[in-house]
Amino acid sequence: MIIRRFTESDAEAAAQVVAVTTEISNSRDYPPEYIERLKETHSAEVLIQRAKEGHMYVICDGEKIVGTGTIAPFWGSETESILLTIFVLPDYQGKGLGRALIETLEQDAYAKRASRIEIPASLTAVQFYRHLGYDYKNGVTEPEDGLLYRLEKFR
Repeated sequence: MIIRRFTESDAEAAAQVVAVTTEISNSRDYPPEYIERLKETHSAEVLIQRAKEGHMYVICDGEKIVGTGTIAPFWGSETESILLTIFVLPDYQGKGLGRALIETLEQDAYAKRASRIEIPASLTAVQFYRHLGYDYKNGVTEPEDGLLYRLEKFR
């Protein structure tokens, strides 16, 4: 397995990782209409744009893309960053790849310059991020709109 920077030619495969992961892993926590909206907002075109606004990475098993993750400035900030588009195919979960991806993102230039990193965490993944040292933003332990937790880590 390798983790490398995303290229535009990865967009379709990365969008498929998001679609499969949300359909399988997130379906126990979210209704079908939310899953469909999530897939629409993570199309290949959207991922290409997201990669231009931050640094997107992919996890590869040989030629197959099995995970994605992005770090970007938080609303243009020079001192805060945000993690986005963190997905690992269900067959590859529980093997340390998510941890390796987060560690890679935390070594990126956007992370190194940030005093704070935020992540909008799904109901499905909140405990995973908490295990990696992210805590509830401003101590708010309820999900925003019942959908996402706001977590943060200070450097």
